[in-house]
Amino acid sequence: MSSDPSLPLDGQRILALAARSMFDLFANASEGMLLVDRNARVVWINEQYQRFLPALGFQRVEDFVGRPVSEVVHNTQMHRVLATGKPILIDLLSNKAGTFVVSRIPLRDEAGKVIGVLGIVLFDHPETTLQPLIHKFANLQRDLDDARRELATQRRSKYTLASFIGSTPPVVEVKRQARRAAQSSSPVLLLGETGTGKELLAHAIHAASARARGAFVSVNIAAVPDTLLEAEFFGVAPGAYTGADRKGRDGKFKLADGGTLFLDEIGDMPLALQPKLLRALQEGEIEPLGSNKVVPFDARVIAATSRDLGALVREGRFREDLYYRLHVLPIRVPPLRERRADIPALAEVLAEDIALRNGTAPFDLDADAVAMLSSQRWRGNIRELRNVLEQAAMRSDGPHLDARILEQVLRDAGIERLPPAPPAPLQHAAPSTADVLRPLAEQVAEVERVAIQAALDATGGNKLAAARLLGISRAKLYERLELVA
Repeated sequence: MSSDPSLPLDGQRILALAARSMFDLFANASEGMLLVDRNARVVWINEQYQRFLPALGFQRVEDFVGRPVSEVVHNTQMHRVLATGKPILIDLLSNKAGTFVVSRIPLRDEAGKVIGVLGIVLFDHPETTLQPLIHKFANLQRDLDDARRELATQRRSKYTLASFIGSTPPVVEVKRQARRAAQSSSPVLLLGETGTGKELLAHAIHAASARARGAFVSVNIAAVPDTLLEAEFFGVAPGAYTGADRKGRDGKFKLADGGTLFLDEIGDMPLALQPKLLRALQEGEIEPLGSNKVVPFDARVIAATSRDLGALVREGRFREDLYYRLHVLPIRVPPLRERRADIPALAEVLAEDIALRNGTAPFDLDADAVAMLSSQRWRGNIRELRNVLEQAAMRSDGPHLDARILEQVLRDAGIERLPPAPPAPLQHAAPSTADVLRPLAEQVAEVERVAIQAALDATGGNKLAAARLLGISRAKLYERLELVA
């Protein structure tokens, strides 16, 4: 503390004594003191502070003193006091040595310039009256860390290619194209009707790519008002407009840095914003709203749409140059009606997920119910199939869903109910006397073989679905396959 020239000499001496007395008081009553110079290097610690050194990773005082304070004391704010010249009288500091109540006081020379900072550890024992405050701070810090970990987990990919259920030729081809796309950094354009699983496929491509450890950030363009889209994409500079956050806000491009950005319903992108999106994709940099500085980013873009982008280009509602920039690796996701043989397996997986989310016992579908599901047009695709199953599960009194319940759900939803497709008739020549007089076991085995093969053909090789169509268990099907092979 510098002397005050406006005071008489006696007053200056008393002020100096008071400063010295306060320093001695803090040195004796506190749990430790630390002093840094104008370069934020530790120049002194008192004897009480030395007991914290082992917990901070130092055995000797000389290994601690002389080093930058930010290197030896984690979470310190001493540099902040040096920069602002403002004291931090009461604060909570938490690091490897524990949680402490601390004060940080700037030290000034005769000209009033900050030449160092004195740090004082006021309390560190659980027995002090401030322990409830320290405990609350520690709980809040833990909750914050948990929330950060949860947010990081949520921004990772939820699905893999194994999550895209199906084994029919259209699905096998989609997975092949997705694996190829995952090995590239070029934009991917997912095309297909609503409810076909485009977002799931985007997650899967991200999970199979070299960016799998990065964030997966998605934005549904159709769900964001046009006036907010620019800020949503590119972020907002500090104080860009009245009411804007003083710290600014990162946009989706920046949040996806190092990972993947999924632009769902790209066909709904406003025409006025399309040039900025094109520039971001071409240059790898964005300009936050209200800023004149460009910010680089490194995000792989996957776009999706249920609309005909070619038609939108011809109508002048979508920029042709942006279309070609996105249309590098197009993947068409087939509608459910083109992969009917996958419906039994999809229904099983959806039924398990519905039961898990509702906290109920899993339910199963009988062969007639599976056949009815496989015959519908499913204009809403997998999303519509899930909705029908969920409604049926809510109406069922037990864990078994039959065709009667499904038919009622379809009728109430206004969905045209189509009867199950009849099995293709088996063409048999009239048996000869020699065939009829064969051993009965041989004839039964032949009939079983024909029936099993027909069921496998109808379900695209899905053994579980085939077993349900035949009215037997999967284990029984495997047993019969071994006997009739």
